[in-house]
Formats: sequence, C-alpha cells, structure tokens
Amino acid sequence: MKYSDIVHRCFRCGYCKFTSDYTDFNCPSYRKFRFETYSPGGRMWLIRGWLNGDIKNSERFQEILFSCATCANCVEHCVFTFSDDLVNIFIAAREELIADGIVPPAVRDYLRNIHVNGNPYKEPAAGRGRWAEGSPVEAYTDQDYLFYVGCVGSYDERARKIALSVGTLLVKAGLSVGILGEKEGCDGNEVRALGESGLFELLARQNIELFRDHDVKKVITLDPHAFNAFKNDYPGLGGKFEVFHYTQVLAPLMEAGRIPLKACALKATYHDPCYLGRHNGEYRAPRSMLRAVPGLELVEMERSGENAFCCGGGGGNFFTDILGGGEESPARLRAREALDTGAEVIAVACPQCAKMLEDAVKSEELEDRIKVMDITEIVTGCLI
Repeated sequence: MKYSDIVHRCFRCGYCKFTSDYTDFNCPSYRKFRFETYSPGGRMWLIRGWLNGDIKNSERFQEILFSCATCANCVEHCVFTFSDDLVNIFIAAREELIADGIVPPAVRDYLRNIHVNGNPYKEPAAGRGRWAEGSPVEAYTDQDYLFYVGCVGSYDERARKIALSVGTLLVKAGLSVGILGEKEGCDGNEVRALGESGLFELLARQNIELFRDHDVKKVITLDPHAFNAFKNDYPGLGGKFEVFHYTQVLAPLMEAGRIPLKACALKATYHDPCYLGRHNGEYRAPRSMLRAVPGLELVEMERSGENAFCCGGGGGNFFTDILGGGEESPARLRAREALDTGAEVIAVACPQCAKMLEDAVKSEELEDRIKVMDITEIVTGCLI
C-alpha cells in the first residue's frame, strides 16, 4: 500500500481529533461513534494491523475506513511531519479494498452508478443543464469562463436552485460565463476520495480532453469538491486550467461595489466547507461576500475557519451515508452550534453542505428558527 512506510509512525497522541485549542472533538466520525478506532489515530493503527496481518478485513473495518469524511481536521492539527499525508493514507487504504473488490454496498453502488451513468443519480446526461432553463446562463462557446456545475448541482433538487442562483448572479455581475450542459462530466472528487483511482483518472482525462476541445482556459466551480479536484489533482494528469470557486470571483466584485445592493437586516453565520477551507485554504472570500451586504451581521460559530466542524458529507458520505444520522450526526451537531450563535441563517458555499445542513435543520425541528441559504441566495435577495 502507498504510504505503508509512514503508518507505523503514529502513536495515537490524539491531537488529530481535536480543535486547535482542544476544547472539543472535531473529527466527525469519532464525535459520532466515540470509539478510538474511528479517530484518525485509531484508523492508522487499524491499517497498520491490517497490513501486518494482525487483523482481517471485515464489515466493521470497512465501515471505519469509509466513515472518514476526509475533512482534513487531522491534517490541520496533527503535530507530526507526516500530517499532510493523513487523508491520503486513508484513501490509499480504501484503494486497496477497492482493488480487492471488498467494499461496503453503498460504496460499490455509488461507483457503479458513476461508471455506468456518469452520475450517482442514475439520471440521463440530458438532464445536466435543465437547471439553467429560462435563466440568463448560456451554453459555453467562447466565453471567458466555463461555469462547472457538477453532479450534485445538476441533479439534486435543492442544489439545482443553488446552481441557478450562482449562475444568474455571475451573469448579473457582468462576467462572461457559459455551461457545457449535457456535455459536462463528473469531476470525480468523491470517486478519488472513495479509493477508485482508476475510475477517477478516467473521468479526469475525459474532462481534460473536453475542456481542451472547447478551448477552456478558466473554470468557475459551484462545488468546492470539484474545485479541489480541478485545482489539485487534474494538473498532474495534464489538466492545467485557472480554477476558481465562485466566491473567489464574486468577492472582489462585491468589495469594489460592482454589484449594487440594498440594505438587508440579517444575522448570519457561515459554515466553512472542508474542501474550500482546510483542503484549499479559502476562508476569506465567502466572508468577504457576506460582509459586503449592507445591514448583514456576520457572527461566527464556536468552531470556524481551520477549526470548523464538518457537516459529515465529505469523503463520499453525502452519497453513501456510512456516517449515518441520529442526534449525534455531524450535520445535526453543526445545526445546533449554528443556532447557538443567534443567527437567522446558516450561510453556505457548497451544495453538499447545503443539503446536509438543511436536512439537519429539519430533523432538529428548527425550521422556524434558522434556515440554510447559499451565499448567492442571500446576495440575490438584496440586489437593487
């Protein structure tokens, strides 16, 4: 296994599962299950035992490996030199299970749907661009930017509304953007995170070829997960494009007053998506957009920025639900934390986070006290 020469160096000091000030557990799977084996250090020791033949593969072993949300809290707070490789180690272990054909059914089904249908929803490609019907967003020809929406934004009912909001605001802001619609393919970020490196490379190469065929130079993504794949994984396969998350493009325009807004008295708290924040270091742009809204009061949750608590949807869990629900699920814990700020709105910049947190708010029966909105939905509601 890749990284097998590193695994033994972890001696379970436990820093990896905390926030930087050690006030709370910040590993989603450990916080949910409360067994050391579900913590990053526990996984490292399990993987070491498995590689040494001391333990055998089992349903529980698979559950522990695939419940990791790849949120990178462990990468942020591990004190050792191998910290940057922690998530990669867990993904490498998943790759070994994939190679042996021994994975949880939910993982198997997700990967099969991507391979067969090109998306996890088993929907036809023709449906990818339907969210844009009747909007000012046009098909990509020779515009400055390709707006890449992804599988969730194309097919999930809630995420399609967010895609429409982002796409419309990009156009209203005067940006030259277009979409590929039914030609668009899966970015593969979750495929890679779940350990199917071969399928990921296939998807990546198909997208790279597609972008080159359309002479794409700059890409704006809806989803931080796609942003992560395009920015960090595609260049190694020859896909070198300028990649932006939509907040990185809109924030400077709002700071410069290029998007006229009226005052909106609103108290909001921002949830950092792991794949925008910890994986890619972008904490400023989303907050800049919110602070540029006249009358909006931005309040931070107890855990924010590099210490933000994951919604639990990363690492493929948005589709596989191996972390599961219940009162101690990451998303419900996060919804309660947001409520404690006194905010009326949880502002998000990721369609997966939006869905996870909106479902959590419903499960907590908090719909009359706090709601989940994408940042562009807030901004659009304040346009002059």
